[in-house]
Amino acid sequence: MPTTAAAPLIRPSDDRDLPAIAAIYAHHVLHGYASFETEPPDVAELGQRRAAILGKGLPYLVAEIDGAVVGYAYAGPYRPRIAYRFSVEDSIYVAQDAPRRGIGRALLAALIEHCTAQGYRQMVAVIGDTGNMGSIGLHAALGFRVVGTLPSIGFKHGRWVDSVFMQRPLGDGDRDLPGGDPGPR
Repeated sequence: MPTTAAAPLIRPSDDRDLPAIAAIYAHHVLHGYASFETEPPDVAELGQRRAAILGKGLPYLVAEIDGAVVGYAYAGPYRPRIAYRFSVEDSIYVAQDAPRRGIGRALLAALIEHCTAQGYRQMVAVIGDTGNMGSIGLHAALGFRVVGTLPSIGFKHGRWVDSVFMQRPLGDGDRDLPGGDPGPR
């Protein structure tokens, strides 16, 4: 892992990033609660998931420092029903050896900017584990507020795990009616 204090470069992901994305995600699946998956998907599966996000016109970004991918983030539809079409859910993962370097903040800020520009009105974060103060704090720092908690909704690594729901308006939020459809669902 590079030791430079340089700010991360945030850019759209591409196929060559998939092995790094898979490695970052595998660590979170195997050792954390950010994802409720218990088996890491392979590169091909993550490629299909990425293609589905991009196919909806939504952002799938990576953070790079000194040429190395140190994090990634994407926005996906919050739920599939048409009434949710102006809402997205964010997902952010940072490499295990790169915490507290502004990577998550840079990724989330870029997602917010992209989704706002596309006409989305709400962004939701579903955070695994009430003890995940890093993610909760990151989201709060960028304007999200806790809107609810599902206690003991998952079981992973031998214990019950909560989900924390946080939400942030994008653009005008619900202050007025949306002007157009933000894209395909």
